[in-house]
Amino acid sequence: MLSRRSFILNSSMAAAAALLVPSFACMSNDKRAIGLQLYSLRDELPKDVKGTIEKVAKAGFKEVETYGFSIKDQFWGLSPEAFKKLLDANGLTSPSGHYGLGTFLTDGNTDELKAAIAAAKVLGSEYVTIPWLDESIRKTADDYKKIALKINEAGKLTKEAGIRIAYHNHNFEFDKQGDTTGYEILLKNTDKNLVDFELDLYWVARSGNDPIKLFTENPGRFTMWHVKDMDKTDPALNAEVGTGSIDFKPIFADAKLSGMKHFFVEHETNYKPNPMESVAASCAYIQKNLI
Repeated sequence: MLSRRSFILNSSMAAAAALLVPSFACMSNDKRAIGLQLYSLRDELPKDVKGTIEKVAKAGFKEVETYGFSIKDQFWGLSPEAFKKLLDANGLTSPSGHYGLGTFLTDGNTDELKAAIAAAKVLGSEYVTIPWLDESIRKTADDYKKIALKINEAGKLTKEAGIRIAYHNHNFEFDKQGDTTGYEILLKNTDKNLVDFELDLYWVARSGNDPIKLFTENPGRFTMWHVKDMDKTDPALNAEVGTGSIDFKPIFADAKLSGMKHFFVEHETNYKPNPMESVAASCAYIQKNLI
């Protein structure tokens, strides 16, 4: 039988150990899985895919969003089948991936889109997500209308495969195009039955817009979020979630209005002390305070 002194000593040591291992602080519960956009680890991942994915799982993440897939290099040298096995071995799923569809959006070439759909099917993903629009194709309101039509076309192809197309924003979409914005054009001219939106909360805030206003005006359309905070001193920099200037609590309170099904922590800049520690800290804050 443990003496009271031994019990107290062992408990104190366990508590100290927990403090010394912040990467394990974010352990998912049954409320909602916490995801990570793997671009946050873009320096480490290509060098050691297996080791990095293992660290992501140990940090408590349950979902990942891919980036960087190409027909030539696949997922950092791994085929979709091999990458799926790696995710499975670490208890991770990938409900969404960012796929470059530039050739489809510019000239209608479907090679990249078909490859993205095929990869997403292997991973068991729900979404193929468009991460970026080249500046050359988004100069006018008419440009955005043409892009919306292309996204609808992509949505038809993904729907045939049992997947949905989604669009991820930055802040340029909120620039004025006459009496509207590029983002408003995309929302208005894409088919709700085909196209979802992944709302990057940092870029919405950075552009001076209100996510909750977007939810209210477009209920159910924002089925995914990117969750990253804004540095209080320099808005151009990210911060660990909970340490910056964005108040996430009312945003998460309106998750149902948004239609949010998945969200992904993402860090693009300003890692303290390093990328893995930063995303683990964000994960831990979300787990404790937002879900």
